[in-house]
Amino acid sequence: MKRTLGYAVIAILFFALIWVWTLEVDSSLNYPEFISGGALFFTIFFLCLFNIRKRVPFLPLWPARKWFLLHTVAGFLALSLFWLHAGIMWPNGLYVQILVFLFYLTTLSGIVGLVMEKVYPNLLTRIGLECIYERIPRDIAEIRNKAETLVFECTEKTGSDTLAQHYLETLGWFFQRPRFFINNIFGGQNAQTWVMQQCSILERFLNASERDYLDKIFALAEIKRKIDFHYSLQTMLKNWLLIHIPLAAAVMTMVVWHIIVIQVFFN
Repeated sequence: MKRTLGYAVIAILFFALIWVWTLEVDSSLNYPEFISGGALFFTIFFLCLFNIRKRVPFLPLWPARKWFLLHTVAGFLALSLFWLHAGIMWPNGLYVQILVFLFYLTTLSGIVGLVMEKVYPNLLTRIGLECIYERIPRDIAEIRNKAETLVFECTEKTGSDTLAQHYLETLGWFFQRPRFFINNIFGGQNAQTWVMQQCSILERFLNASERDYLDKIFALAEIKRKIDFHYSLQTMLKNWLLIHIPLAAAVMTMVVWHIIVIQVFFN
């Protein structure tokens, strides 16, 4: 916390320095955009270095945790410098609007990633089940096979197909693959509510022996629900960079082109 506060103070002081500098340049009838634009380019370039650092973890550079903190603080600094440089939230002109749109999308994706990095690990720990992402398809297949075995066994031993019919019509859908993806990424409980509702509806039509099998299937469904939760959150954590990094690269490309255009125009 102290380190984060220290980085934030440095960023605020840097922004204040650039702001005062631009005011002085503007008062002398020069171009303050060069000052704010140069600071913004430096900050964006520094943000891009974080991805390079992640690709070469073997080099004796700062720990990834410090880089992440710096990247976060620098991201908000870049947004502040961008508004200082542009002077308005949404400029005129198609070319500039494309640049602004990409910058905002990149910033938004970065904020989403920051929230996920802070919130999701706690949610995954709280659910009480450890799960390896690459093994999730196999784990779900094993649970589905156990549930279907219980259904067949119940039908054979009780002579009733009530549980089997309900499984084919409703519960089988749940055991086929990960479900409730959207609800899970927002920390919802729709999966748990749905499973409990389906089991409670069926329970009134079963005898004591069939209810024992239903309880076992419900226990499997609870494990499956937790695996689905892991799948949703881990998928987001692993794949959000596939959006953030290309957007950042597009912004950097547009910024370089913007600098070239400015240099040509003033020369």
